[in-house]
Amino acid sequence: MGDTPVLPVDSLLLTAARIGTFEHDRPLTNASGFFFARDERLFLVTSRHVLIDKPTAHHPNRIEIELHTDAQDLARVRGLSVMLYEDGQSVWKQARDGGGEVDVALLEIDREALPDAALIQAFTPAHLQASDGDVGVGSPLLIVGFPLGFQDTLHHLPVVRQSVIASAFGLRFQGEGYFLTDGRTHRGLSGAPVVMRDTSAGGALPWRLLGVHSGRLDMRTRDKAEDETLGLNCAWYADILMTLSRPAPAAPAEPDPATDDT
Repeated sequence: MGDTPVLPVDSLLLTAARIGTFEHDRPLTNASGFFFARDERLFLVTSRHVLIDKPTAHHPNRIEIELHTDAQDLARVRGLSVMLYEDGQSVWKQARDGGGEVDVALLEIDREALPDAALIQAFTPAHLQASDGDVGVGSPLLIVGFPLGFQDTLHHLPVVRQSVIASAFGLRFQGEGYFLTDGRTHRGLSGAPVVMRDTSAGGALPWRLLGVHSGRLDMRTRDKAEDETLGLNCAWYADILMTLSRPAPAAPAEPDPATDDT
């Protein structure tokens, strides 16, 4: 990708990717995702239910994203299709913890498949907010993505929604690996990054990555005729990305028959 040129927009907008899911050539759903880099590897992060959701019989076998290719003309993009299965096995990583399934998925992107001039801004481990960090209730956040698939259709850019921390950050809400945010969200934002501006940081991406937006939280006992929805959302702690992006352990070396004395 070369050196990152001077950008005409906030670099945060180039971390996000609009995801289209497909069953072969049949379009299924729209969702959000974002880029995460660790060492030399590049990943696309989204919600796990974007890639597979058994309760709704959602089983795409590939996704498509768009990549900007010209810093001076953001209307120029190229599509990238990524298969979700290889030899019958899923190619993304997901995780479980003590509370059950974690609704986060990590899909490695082959850098060789990217256009030479692809404009990508990726979060790194340095952008992760520690779960015991100083993030107070009511702290302002942004959720960056594509609600209902909506975007700047000329420049292919996401929109941001304002939100705030709505539960004790660092504690697993009801024992699950997420915290709550209070903000207006819609379908299509699943997989979007939940971020806070980092005024102390330099560099091209002065933001802290706190979580991965999953979906809205509601009460089964709510009287739908009398009560409005809670307006609360689940955001899975972003430190799960360190587990999901961990390199696979090296396979043990085969013994050399010429020197094996066993």
